[in-house]
Amino acid sequence: MKLAVVAVAALLLAAGVASADEFDFFYLVQQWPGSFCDTQAGCCFPDTGKPAVEFGIHGLWPNYAKCRPAAGAVADDDDGVVEMVVDGGAAVERHHRRRQKCWPEYCDDGNKLRPWEIKDLVAELDANWPTLSCKGGKSFEFWSYEWKKHGTCSGMGQHGYFAAALELKKRHDLAAVLAGAGIVPSDDESYSLGSIRDAIAAATGAVPNLECNRDAAGETQLFQVYQCVDRSGKKLVDCQLPMQGKCRDKVKLPTF
Repeated sequence: MKLAVVAVAALLLAAGVASADEFDFFYLVQQWPGSFCDTQAGCCFPDTGKPAVEFGIHGLWPNYAKCRPAAGAVADDDDGVVEMVVDGGAAVERHHRRRQKCWPEYCDDGNKLRPWEIKDLVAELDANWPTLSCKGGKSFEFWSYEWKKHGTCSGMGQHGYFAAALELKKRHDLAAVLAGAGIVPSDDESYSLGSIRDAIAAATGAVPNLECNRDAAGETQLFQVYQCVDRSGKKLVDCQLPMQGKCRDKVKLPTF
């Protein structure tokens, strides 16, 4: 029996299947709704209505401190350079995805999100973790996707995973933090990226990573704030991995 278990584990490792404990830290990712909506693609409000004018949770993502070769990949000379670790369609990230894996994902496809597990959190989730995608107006579908892709790799139960993300967000109102530094939503003003990072670091005690996107006119705007969290899912820590995130020295924080 022991030999069989070892054999199965070896096969899983060879296939590149991630286990829930194979990560080094979390990203708590919060997005600015104005920057999500102020693009050529636009946005759609969830069935609960227009979200509040504040940062909303995108996800709580387990990550590796150092990218590792993807299963079956052949390393080459530039494999050791990872300029961006962003969960999305960034060009640099796509370039490396064929050879490297920078976070675990889909650790247990059969572990689907069950509504009754988070029923006491739904009101908070609606307010703090809304969907803005036009693919569907039901935030539960968004939460289910985040749980399946990231939550199943977190080592937490379903309720614990979503409760941890809500608690982390609750500690610091990022919109209020930025407003306290004179960085307020505006369709005309631009702000120093460094001043945004410094304001968040001073208020939270941990240096974040920042990601930007482009509005419909092609101007750079702050899109997402990545706060690094230790493996317990409770303590903010400085973000160490470099991230370009499509940002420039000056960015906008559009109204919403």
